[in-house]
Amino acid sequence: MVEFGTLDILRNLIDAALWTVVLSVIAFAGGAVVGLVALFALVSGRRLPVMLARGYVEAFQGTPLLMQLFLIFFGLPLAGIEVSAWTAAIVSLVLFTGAFLAEIWRGCVEAVPKGQSEAAQALAMSYVERMRWVILPQAMRIAVPPTVGFSVQVVKGTALTSIIGFVELAKAGTMIANATFEPFTVYGFVALIYFALCYPLSFAARRLERRLHVAR
Repeated sequence: MVEFGTLDILRNLIDAALWTVVLSVIAFAGGAVVGLVALFALVSGRRLPVMLARGYVEAFQGTPLLMQLFLIFFGLPLAGIEVSAWTAAIVSLVLFTGAFLAEIWRGCVEAVPKGQSEAAQALAMSYVERMRWVILPQAMRIAVPPTVGFSVQVVKGTALTSIIGFVELAKAGTMIANATFEPFTVYGFVALIYFALCYPLSFAARRLERRLHVAR
């Protein structure tokens, strides 16, 4: 049995939580880029891009994140592509996040009154100009609360990467609990740290939703 004081346990968990934050930020930033590309494909009105984007979104929304992690971490080596736990975690979370953000943003784009697009088209604006100057600015206002709210799911989703050996907060908690035989203390701290990471995001999402609702 390894001798760990309460402060030692907390310090090690906070160090591991930094990796949770880093992974969450990378996943959300990368997912935003992928989601934006998928969004443009979904609203393009062209059959092939719509079909490809819809297939991607439905595949990642319709399967568990854990299964996606397994397929990338264990499946790619079967094809001769070796991936580390870090790489598999990033790729899985980026694709998972991108699929959900694309669907969230598609709903926000479609929530903009069609008359806005028709008016812009009457002014001889191209598709890109309509999206850039008319549709997206209004859709972004609607999209902020659900986007911030979904970031909570990304943070919590990082816990699943412990299954493939990536050492973040959940994995570190398991390792420390096994070493100290103090699961109640360790997992209590883990829960508190997750709460400290997620609650501000949930609170911000609610505040933004109320503020934007009043503004509308």
